Amino acid sequence: MRFFIDTANLDNIKEAQSLGILNGVTTNPSLMAKEGIKGKDNILEHYKTICEIVDGDVSAEVISNDFEGMIREGQELALLNPQIVVKIPMIEEGIKAIRYFSDKGIKTNCTLVFSLGQALIAAQAGATYVSPFIGRLDDNGQDGIQIVKSIVDMFDKQNYQTKVLAASIRNKNHIEECAKIGAHVVTAPLSAIKELIPHTLTDIGLKKFLDDYAKNQ
Repeated sequence: MRFFIDTANLDNIKEAQSLGILNGVTTNPSLMAKEGIKGKDNILEHYKTICEIVDGDVSAEVISNDFEGMIREGQELALLNPQIVVKIPMIEEGIKAIRYFSDKGIKTNCTLVFSLGQALIAAQAGATYVSPFIGRLDDNGQDGIQIVKSIVDMFDKQNYQTKVLAASIRNKNHIEECAKIGAHVVTAPLSAIKELIPHTLTDIGLKKFLDDYAKNQ
């Protein structure tokens, strides 16, 4: 399973990269706004900066809801860097755009996926990634992990090349469960990724090792 970080914060991206486990980045308009990045030119420059930090795919989202707008924005984004993946919403016009970009060899990430059927349509259209939102499904009274598992299993049985990029990750348990069910990629905040590192028994064991070493000096 590959690790992406879900942020537009450059410091967080650099810190995740320094851990040596970062494979890519996902962003969206809300994350850009959170960092105070406004205006088309500034947003495009920010994407280019992110691509300079990481080696892997960087999802950059369109804001249009119509086919022509998505194509125009997506082409502009794709020209920024070969690492760019055009992030397209799971709507009818979005499926048309995914097929267009797939035919042109441009990578896409179908976002706001909440069902097996949506994932199936996106894969059939040629999406590089589909992003089911675990946390939001849980908030809606559904089992987000089980829906992701059903998508992973279906892609495997149908031999789709589309990758499941599990999103809306809230904590380390979500990440661990995604690994167990075979999600291809997980995108999470840095805080959730770093939750995987510490353990009380690790701290106790390390303290004992150091104490025993000090006694023998």
